Amino acid sequence: MISADLSGTEDSTVVDDFIARGVHRFLEPVDPQACAALLADLKADRAWGGDLFLEEAAFDADPQYRGVNPRPGRNLLERFADRLGFVEQAPQIVAGLTAVLGPGYRILDRKVVCGVPDSAMPAWLKARIAGNPVNNLGPYVQPLYCDVTYFYGIDFHQDLIDFKGREADFLTLYVYLSRVGPDDAPLYLLEGSHRLGAAVFPHDLGRRDADHWRYRSGDREMDCRQVLLLGEAGSVSMWHACTLHGTQPDATDQERISLRYLFERAPGARGGLDRINAGLLGPLRLDDTRIDLDAEGAARIKANSVNQA
Repeated sequence: MISADLSGTEDSTVVDDFIARGVHRFLEPVDPQACAALLADLKADRAWGGDLFLEEAAFDADPQYRGVNPRPGRNLLERFADRLGFVEQAPQIVAGLTAVLGPGYRILDRKVVCGVPDSAMPAWLKARIAGNPVNNLGPYVQPLYCDVTYFYGIDFHQDLIDFKGREADFLTLYVYLSRVGPDDAPLYLLEGSHRLGAAVFPHDLGRRDADHWRYRSGDREMDCRQVLLLGEAGSVSMWHACTLHGTQPDATDQERISLRYLFERAPGARGGLDRINAGLLGPLRLDDTRIDLDAEGAARIKANSVNQA
């Protein structure tokens, strides 16, 4: 596989990176000391282990698959909003976002995401979700702690998956608060996959070799280079809403806690995204973005490509 250390990459413009690869990795990290301080306070807020989860009988008595993710008024990061200037006001971040989205861009969403380590996963839960394409653990977490998104691996997907009927007029920005190595649930990303536009999840993927995947959407097909996003505390990357990415389960004894932002452009604003989207070969929006869930929101498909990466 090809590894990408987020502390260094080619010196090219953000828009050029988005056009060619669908992702930009910032050369300059955000303040690692601010990352460490925020991470320490987040960790002090709760025990990030097995106590997060419901007992199996309690879950089975009233399974809830929807409405279990962070939302306004139930979002841990809201309590730390005054601490986030080291990301949101960092000059390189502001410049990069402005280049893609134009002036006056806005925060669509921001939250804490946690890769739950294997050692913290209850045995009953691991057995139940084995092979699922999306292991968002929100349904199994005690309601008190549903102010964070917890995951145990998630297959290659587009962030447009959560926005039925919406155009790909936003981007994702991801901040590692601590060092992320190969076993810490790093992000896998398929460069250039955004060029086929919006596609229904799960995606049609097949391995070419250790570093490339064959990706098909509709009647179009392309080879995509797989990169593994590794980095130190403060490493930042951002990608297009149609760029395929995912993560394997955290194989360590330590949770991986990061920040995930969605930024949208202001009404009427023009930026590099117009040029980026004009070059896509597929649609910019879908009325239905996924077929892996049943009517209640539970997984009805057992398939996972990223675990083969």
